[in-house]
Order: sequence, then C-alpha cells, then structure tokens
Amino acid sequence: MKAIRRFTVRPVLPDPLRPLSDLAHNLRWSWHTETRELFQAVEPEVRRTAECDPVRLLGAVSAGRLAELARDEKFLHRLAEASQDLRDYLDGPRWYQEQQELGAELPAAVAYFSPEFGVTAALPQYSGGLGILAGDHLKAASDLGVPLIGVGLLYRHGYFRQSLSRDGWQQEHYPVLDPNELPLALLREADGTPSRVVLALPGGRSLHAHIWQARVGRVPLLMLDSDVEENAPGEREVTDRLYGGGSEHRLFQEMLLGIGGVRAVRTYCRLTGHPEPEVFHTNEGHAGFLGLERIRELSGSGLDFDSAVEAVRAGTVFTTHTPVPAGIDRFDRELVARHFGDDGELPGVCAERILQLGTETYPGGEPGLFNMAVMGLRLAQRANGVSTLHGAVSREMFAGLWPGFDPAEVPVTSVTNGVHAPTWVAPEVFRLRSRYGGAPGRWESAAGVPDRELWDLRRSLRGQLVTEVRERLHASWRVRGAEPAELGWIDSVLDPDVLTIGFARRVPSYKRLTLMLRDRERLTELLLHPTRPVQIVVAGKAHPADDGGKRLVRELVRFSDDPRVRHRIVFLPDYGMAMAQKLYPGCDVWLNNPLRPLEACGTSGMKAALNGCLNLSVLDGWWDEWFEPDFGWAIPTADGLAQDEDRRDDLEAAALYELIEDRVAPRFYDRGGEGLPERWIEMVRRTLGTLGPKVLADRMVCEYVERLYAPAAHARRALEPGTARRLADWKARVRAAWPRVAVDHVEAVAPTAADGSAELGATLLLRVRVALGVLEPDDVEVQAVAGRVDAADGISDAQLFPLKPAGGQDMEGRWLYEGPLALDRTGPYGYTVRVLPAHPLLATGAELGLVALPPEAAGDGAGVLMR
Repeated sequence: MKAIRRFTVRPVLPDPLRPLSDLAHNLRWSWHTETRELFQAVEPEVRRTAECDPVRLLGAVSAGRLAELARDEKFLHRLAEASQDLRDYLDGPRWYQEQQELGAELPAAVAYFSPEFGVTAALPQYSGGLGILAGDHLKAASDLGVPLIGVGLLYRHGYFRQSLSRDGWQQEHYPVLDPNELPLALLREADGTPSRVVLALPGGRSLHAHIWQARVGRVPLLMLDSDVEENAPGEREVTDRLYGGGSEHRLFQEMLLGIGGVRAVRTYCRLTGHPEPEVFHTNEGHAGFLGLERIRELSGSGLDFDSAVEAVRAGTVFTTHTPVPAGIDRFDRELVARHFGDDGELPGVCAERILQLGTETYPGGEPGLFNMAVMGLRLAQRANGVSTLHGAVSREMFAGLWPGFDPAEVPVTSVTNGVHAPTWVAPEVFRLRSRYGGAPGRWESAAGVPDRELWDLRRSLRGQLVTEVRERLHASWRVRGAEPAELGWIDSVLDPDVLTIGFARRVPSYKRLTLMLRDRERLTELLLHPTRPVQIVVAGKAHPADDGGKRLVRELVRFSDDPRVRHRIVFLPDYGMAMAQKLYPGCDVWLNNPLRPLEACGTSGMKAALNGCLNLSVLDGWWDEWFEPDFGWAIPTADGLAQDEDRRDDLEAAALYELIEDRVAPRFYDRGGEGLPERWIEMVRRTLGTLGPKVLADRMVCEYVERLYAPAAHARRALEPGTARRLADWKARVRAAWPRVAVDHVEAVAPTAADGSAELGATLLLRVRVALGVLEPDDVEVQAVAGRVDAADGISDAQLFPLKPAGGQDMEGRWLYEGPLALDRTGPYGYTVRVLPAHPLLATGAELGLVALPPEAAGDGAGVLMR
C-alpha cells in the first residue's frame, strides 16, 4: 500500500549523544576517517562506510540502540574526541590565517558559484568532473581556512541513477530527494521563517526559492530550492533535476543560480555576520548572471552601467572548463531579452546592454545567440583554464574577443585542477603513510617503505575491489532480470592477482569509452593471455539525451557480457562517488584515452595516482603537463588525422594494445627474487612520493588565492565609486579615440652587415613615430615585439621591449618613441612595433582588445634580420 503523504520523523538523541547531530550535519565526516568509523560503530551492520549517510543512519537507528550507546563509556569517549577534533578544526587558524598574519593582503571572503557540487554520495548534486572538482575546491578551502561561501542549486531529483536493461541499454531513474533527510538545514530569518530569494519573471510572475545550507567543514554551501508553495507548478520545477529541461528551463536555472545566488549570499551574510565577499568566482559560465545582479546592486547605489561593470570585473574570477565551443551554454538572444529589463528581472538595467555582454562579436560568431562564457569573460578581469594545455586551448578558442593579439596574449591563464586527498585516498594507504611519516598526498618518505609492504597494500586494495565488483555486478544483473541460479559465474569474476585496469567517467563521444574495442580479438587476447592476463573495470553514465553515448555504453556492456571474457572485463552501472572511492585505490592502471586536446583536465587519474595507481593516458589535460615515465605511460596520438576519425582511432587503439602488451603487463608480471615486481613497485613509489603532491586540491586552491583571489580583491578595493567612474570614462575615451592611433614610421639604427644580418649581442636603437590623436602618452604603451620568425615572418618566442617618449610632438602631431632592442638569439629574427592602451588599473595590456600596428605588420612580422 502506498502512502499518500511523506514526511520526516527526526530522532531524539539522548543528551550524551547530542554531539552526534553536529558531527552528522557537518560534511567533514565525508573525508574524516575517524568520524566515519565512529558512525559505523553506531550501527555495526552498516558496512559501506563510503555510502553511509550519518543523517539517515541516525534516523534509522532504534531508540534501544541509542540508549545503549548513551551508556557505553568507550563510545562516549570516542564521541567526545571526535567532537573536540571538529571544534578545533572549525575554530583554529589555518594556512589562510597564517598568510594574513604574515602580512598578505587577502580577500575578506570569496563566493564560489557552481551549478553542481560533488561533496559526498550522501548529497547527490553532481553529474561528473565539474561537480567533483567544485566539491574538492570547497573541501580544500575548508582545510586551508579560506573564507569561502559555496553557492549552487538544490536539485530535488539530483542527477539520474543508472541501471541497465537486459540487452545493456542505459536506464535512467530519478529518485526524489527530501532535503529534510539530507545533511542540510534551512536558512531562516530571526523570527524563524524560512529565508528566501525572489526573481521577477515576465508577465508579473515570480520565482521564489528557499536557501538550504550544507556545512562543508568550515565552508557554508548555500543551495537554492524552487520547490516551494509560493511558486506555480512550472516554477516549482526549475530546480527539479541537474541539466534537465529545455532552453528556457535552463535559463531559469542559471538566472536563479547567478542572480538568486548573489541574493542568497547577501542574506546569509546579513543573518550570520559572515564577511561580505570581495571576490566572486564563477565556476563555468552557468553562473555568469551573478555579474548582472552585482551591476544592479551598484547601479542602485548611484553608479552608471559602465562604471558598475568596471567594479564588478575587478572582483570577478571566471574559470572555463570546456575546450570546445559546443560545450558552452548559448541562449537565443530574444529569449534572454524577454526575461530582463523593466518587465522581467533587473529592472533599471538596460536590457540591450545586457545582451551586448553575451554577443559573439568575433568572426564566425552567431549574433542571434547569447553566449554565457563570452559574458563570463567580459565580466571578469581574471580568467583561467584548468590545466596548462587547456589554458592554451582556451586562449585559441576565445582569441576572437581580443582581435589583433596573438592567442598567447589572450588574458586567460591556467590553474591546473587538483583533487582532495583525504576524500580519495583509501584509509589503508593513509595508515601506511602515517606509519612511515606523511600526510595524504604528501609522502616524501615513500622511498622508505619496504617493497613487500607496498606490494601487499596494492594487492589488498585490489582484492577489496574484486569483492566490490562482484557484489555490484550481482546487483546489476538482478536488476537486469537475471535469476540467482543464473549468476554463479560472478563468483569467479576478476582475480586479485591479475593486472587491473580502470576506466570510469562520463560518456561523451570524445572520451572514447569504446576505443578499447576497436580490435576485439586483440583485446580478447590481452584479457585471456596465459601468463600475463589483464582485467578491466569500466563504469560511466551517458547523458539522458545522448543516444550516441548510450549506444557506446551498450556496445561495451554487450562485449563484457560475452561468456568468453566476462570474468575479465566488467561494466558497473551507476558510477558515482561511492563507487569511485573503491575503484581508484583498487586499480593498478588508470586508463584515459580522450581525443586530444578535448580533455580540459581529467582529474580521475589524479585520484588514482594518490593511491599508487599508475596512469596510462593520452597526453591531454593534466597528464600532458606532468607525465613522466616514472608515473606511467603516454598513449601516442595521431593528431594529424582529425579529419579521418576511423583511421585515427585505429592507430591510437593499436598503440594502446601495444603499450599494454609490450610494456605495462610485462612490468607488472616481471618478478624478482622475492616474487615482487620491483620495477613496478618503484613506479608506485615515485607516483606516491613525487606526483602525489602536485595533484592536490590544496595546491590548486593556494594558487587560486595567490594568483587570482588576492589580485582580484586588491583590484576591487582600488575601485571605489569615484575611481570606477574615472576608469569607465577613460576606457570610453580611449575606445572613441583609438581609430586615430597609428604607428606612422619605424627606423632602426643598428650595426648590420650589407646583407641585412646582425651579430649576436648587438643592440638596435629603435625610433618610432606614433600618432595618438587626442590621447596622451600616459594613455598608451609603445612596445617592440621581437623574436624568432617563421617562413611567413610570424614572430614566436616573443619578447617585449618598452619604448619611451623622446620629446614632445613634432610638427605633424606625432610623438617620437625610442628604445634599445637587444639581439640575444641567433637565427631568423624579426620585430614589429605596437601601441596598446595603458592604465594602472588594467590587469593586462590586452584587456581592452585594442592594438595599433604598423601597416606592414598587420598580419606578419616586420624588419626581419638574419644571422
């Protein structure tokens, strides 16, 4: 019989057990082993600590068991220790506070906006790497003491749960999430009523949202929920599921995340006394509308639109995660126009100016679309990609927004992602590290661990994975309709002594889930090799609307169903954090074979590495940056065959098979005198001791603080209203005057030979005459750009040489600039001259996208010298 109404009955904890509630409602338990073990002791039958949700656990434990625990002195002692440890963690100074004591000028607070957050399986508000990265960012910020406020949406159905049909087709399920059963608390006003934010919609409608708070260690995570009674049915469903619905539905979600998120932050700070953020960090373009809300706030305090834009830009950081234009949210321009202006949200802010912020003004752009990433870049003075390679790809992709500049000068830097070691390091690895001196991810003493202990650890973790896989595979087949009598074969699936390869991630086509299937007979030979067999564990979800991805899943599943190989290759449905925390430690090799360079970063291999798993990957994302033969293997790529996809995939699959057969498997099975694979163990040791510290989220967050947050806070403080107005006026004046700025004449005084060559170490004296129109020398910077040149006279390895004014204007109103140009390299060499806008409050000379070049250098280099 089905209930007609559902509600939550909260447990009443005996007084001695009250600290359990605080421990359960702070998500630090998700990465704090001792606290998880404490909750496991509450109800010993709960074996899966990775999946244990303490809030649900406390709601399910019997009153009798609670009374028993309240009399258990040993348990109460553990509870007191855990409670005190949490208080010390929350209140004590950490890295950020130490930097402030040393005099670092850091922001009072940072607001971090993301459409998804993967903090724990108990709070399923993530779909893949973007959300897991956001969760790790919050956890690392908490560990470091960074005063961060996370902002997202609360999806009542989360992302989908995945199962398989009998023939291997992906099935999606959307279980309803009750916030009262999650580790969340409703933000309330002083009188106890729920706090809310309200957005205006066309036609006099409104979108209301409650604000739920999760505590991620020291970091509050605010999550907006539209499922409230004040909303009409359509508006109640705005936060129904992650990445669901049509274009208008997505627009509503992103308006609520950005605009409503800023209002939620203001409400939270008002109620709690938390410092107001000086820096707003937009994790991908989904939250880009936050900049518009901040413009509205400043416009209400008297700043005009352009001045407000300058103030907002100064304090905004934008992180892009996509290496392809197709991955960016773009809305119909008319749809956006309909929801802003006097009849919608942000009244008083000119809708046409809003539309200009998201217009694709570069060659090939579509003027009828509103691009969220373009708006994000225009409203952020600082932007970054998520690996060194992705930074370069992003500069190429967005170069059209800065015409006249080489991609290398596009103001998009990079901060390579990292992962939160306490979340992803297996407890067994942590305990071994503790015995030999080292913290999660920082194990400089790994060299001192005996080979036998390291190998026994790896075998134990592999054995745990085998057990996990068999249980999950059995459950999956039962859902697929199999009877228990059909499933005896599962007891022999995988072997704890066989080389184990893992592959788990989302399933868009570029990640190439089925590359391993290009030559099925070759793969079968690897799986069934008589002396060096390989076994593979695969998991991944295709987007519900991606039938192509679903076909890839079914193709892999059908291969793994073959009785010849099903004991050596398995597909596990419903990939998520709980599964990942078993999968990464238990694999010997982590496989990643995306189409280069379409993997922005790819952090799954980082999590595996922290557990001593070696990487076997295409040189893309972070692996392109940190690959060394000590840490794993690089799969060769056929980048030049992008137009012949089949040929490219055949070549790269063949290279993958060859690597596994000739290098990976022999190294794993090549045993020394004591029966140990000594060379393999040494690679594990190097991965743990040398690669591990590089891939940490605390390294990543420290970089954000030092390279982006602190400069953004400094820039924002400098732009008090009067300064913001003056900067906006200056930019308007420069833009209006720029058509009359020109490089009229360039001459070089140099000790050159008759053939036009010059000696290494010589110095040119450049004299340049520049027309500035109504601008003054203080408004510009004149530079020589020099370096090696290619056959088309394009300059590479460019160096910048500033030129200085040498006197006043000549009779024709031109200014003379001079400066030396040192010839410090041999070979084909060239230079050109350019004029850029210059102002103390610009982050880079490319910020305005304005540059003046000599006519002969508009497309190529000039003044080539040979030596």
